[in-house]
Amino acid sequence: MTTTTDLAELSLSAAMKQGSAAEHDDAEHSEFISALLGGRINAAGYAAYLRALRTVYATLESVGRTLADDPIAGPVIDPKLDRLAALDADLEFWAPGESLDSDSAAAATYAAAIAESAAWGGTYLAHHYTRYLGDLSGGQAVGTLLNRAFDLGGRGLAFYDFAEIGKNKPYKDVYREKLDALGAPLSPEERLRVVDEVRRAFRLNQALFGELSENIDEYRR
Repeated sequence: MTTTTDLAELSLSAAMKQGSAAEHDDAEHSEFISALLGGRINAAGYAAYLRALRTVYATLESVGRTLADDPIAGPVIDPKLDRLAALDADLEFWAPGESLDSDSAAAATYAAAIAESAAWGGTYLAHHYTRYLGDLSGGQAVGTLLNRAFDLGGRGLAFYDFAEIGKNKPYKDVYREKLDALGAPLSPEERLRVVDEVRRAFRLNQALFGELSENIDEYRR
């Protein structure tokens, strides 16, 4: 078991990953995500998911623009990662003509936490890492499964398309190197504060998935 002392001595990227492993696992095993990965969520359910994500990314990218010159968060902020336009395009495919807005209380709570993170670049860094590294990793599997389950031929999956950054793995490797360089000047207490915010981000994700799971019968394919 990784202790608080162990985490404080790790590189920042390793501490963020190891320190949030339990929360990450919990978020991935929600009923909604299991059904989504199994191809058992219908178009209405997937559109509800996209709308909730849109609430989150609208705030994440708005705050990111204000922190572009921040010494901690700034070096990882990259407009090529932005997902808002892609989410809008996907929603037009999955729910044409419908509102882009979500009534998700969990998404609103998540967005509020990201807005709060603007107060210190380290906490914003935690949210940036949780969302975008997740999209570049496990998120790619979701896109592949959706493409197969709905026989989409690549349509309606702009959210998972990061063509602008080139190959995912080299980009993720450089991203982690940046995290470690940014973490080096931080005190052990500050690094642990970042890890705690990553844990919080995964709990907020879990709450969002839990809310969607409450409507699983309506969303079942």
